Amino acid sequence: MTAMFTGGLPQTKVATADQSFSDLGLSVRLTEALRDIAFFNPTPIQAEVVPRALEGADLIGLAETGSGKTAAFCLPMFERLESGRGTQALVLCPTREIALQTKSFLDVLEPTSGFTSVCLIGGVRMDPQITKLRTNPDVIVATPGRLLDHVGRRTAHLDRVRYLVLDEADHMLDLGFLPQILRVLELLPAERQTMMFSATMPVQIDRIARRFMREPEQIDFRPDGRTAEGIEHRLYLVQPENMRACLMSLLEQEKGSTLVFLRRKVDAEWAYKALQREGYKVDRMHSDRSQSQRVEALGNLRSGKNRILLATNVAARGIDIPVIEHIINYGIPENVEEYVHRAGRTARGDAEGITSTIATWKSKEEIAMIERALGKRLPRCTTPGVEPYIERKTTIRGRKIRRRRLL
Repeated sequence: MTAMFTGGLPQTKVATADQSFSDLGLSVRLTEALRDIAFFNPTPIQAEVVPRALEGADLIGLAETGSGKTAAFCLPMFERLESGRGTQALVLCPTREIALQTKSFLDVLEPTSGFTSVCLIGGVRMDPQITKLRTNPDVIVATPGRLLDHVGRRTAHLDRVRYLVLDEADHMLDLGFLPQILRVLELLPAERQTMMFSATMPVQIDRIARRFMREPEQIDFRPDGRTAEGIEHRLYLVQPENMRACLMSLLEQEKGSTLVFLRRKVDAEWAYKALQREGYKVDRMHSDRSQSQRVEALGNLRSGKNRILLATNVAARGIDIPVIEHIINYGIPENVEEYVHRAGRTARGDAEGITSTIATWKSKEEIAMIERALGKRLPRCTTPGVEPYIERKTTIRGRKIRRRRLL
């Protein structure tokens, strides 16, 4: 079976378990609310997390985006909260987009649960957030920087928080939020339940767990290093000076909805202006874009108004749009996990998709690591108008070595 978000939430198909939500120990009021949004059976991670979270255990959930982890931590949170006690729950997210998606799920459940929530993110005015905080919401969903801004202004109070979620913890570390995370953790009451979700388990997360969690249980739903079924992988090896031409050619060849990942804001701006000049329907997302501009960019891709979205790493974990047909990595991702995560933005549910990576011979080690994780060689591909960088095998003194030359 599959579950789907409805309304303003991402509509992503997810495989489900045989149990019902009532089997997990949830109340009738929540199970009825879930039926109203077509949630009939839990996903595997929900089936594992919810019962343990209801018991008050500290948990580390290792899972990819799209596994259903938002509901996995929101449902037991609503069961354990007590009304009229001020802010009791805090959900920390790495990006504005992820925070807004979490808030959307809470919004669906609020009429039934009777609890209220507020979303604290940068890129928007603080005054409306301050007004909402004055109502003493039960749940705060926030990015670390904006939360600490409110704490510094004494408009947000964390002294009654007894339920903490660190969502996409590894991505928060990638974005340099470790100092802010540690500061928030030290502001919270020691007596609390902590749940941490991450796609990977770097050393820093283990250290956070040892210092701030109580004998956490680890629930691992990570894939075995391979990307989802239905994804066609392509590698375009070119000279560094030909990377831009390769990107333009790929966008001309593949006409479907496309998400392009670039490392630098300057590259995103260059590509945006170049594609606009060619008449493409395109927008971009990076840290210099306001929240309203980023929300509009996502909405335009989701609705089909734009065909291409250019994004730096700030958007890698926050995009859940089922219509994306083509992912392009402009430059090799920094690690295997990032490659797998980006590739997972396409081929959602039963759909198929393409992941194209533009790289140079300088990235041979990163390419090899990705190939080992996938368990297969990335197909070397070419695109019209761009000369490929060809790998050749030669033999010297009885052993094989690789030489590369531009044909």
